[in-house]
Formats: sequence, structure tokens, C-alpha cells
Amino acid sequence: MDYAWYMSMKRTNVYADPDDLAIIKEAAKRRGISEAEIIRQGIHLAAMANRVWDEPLFSRTFEGPGSTLSRSEVRDTVAEAVRRETGSGHGSAA
Repeated sequence: MDYAWYMSMKRTNVYADPDDLAIIKEAAKRRGISEAEIIRQGIHLAAMANRVWDEPLFSRTFEGPGSTLSRSEVRDTVAEAVRRETGSGHGSAA
């Protein structure tokens, strides 16, 4: 992700482990990007991993037998729920 065009950034100072900084330096050189970009990517990943969402990731529920389903049973159950929700009498699961 290239942040230079995205928005203005705020400057901050952080303390980092010397071993981590060495890994960042090597990765930046290997990838041909700045160490700052590696750090910005890491901050973004950490922020997203710790974000609290307003809604659950899966807000829909599907009826099933109450036991662990096979892959094809999951596909068929989801396809049937989509058909019901969209009013489609037919269709195929992707």
C-alpha cells in the first residue's frame, strides 16, 4: 500500500527493538522501498488487526443439521439461502 498519495500523515516517534529494525532495513532493501513504508504497512496491519467493528463479520445465520457440515453441504446451504433471499428459483453456487 502506497500512502504517499493517500492522505497527509502525522509524525510520531516509537521505540523499536534493534533486531526488528535490522529486519525492516533488510526487507526494505530487498523490496526496493523505504524503511518508513515497511513501518507504515506494519502500523496499518496492527491497526486493522485490533479494530473493533460495529457489526459482526457474519451477521446472517443459516439453518443446518446442528453438526459439522461437509464442504458441499456448506456450499448447498449457502446457495439455498441466497436463492431464498434473492427470490431466485434456481442458480448455481460459485
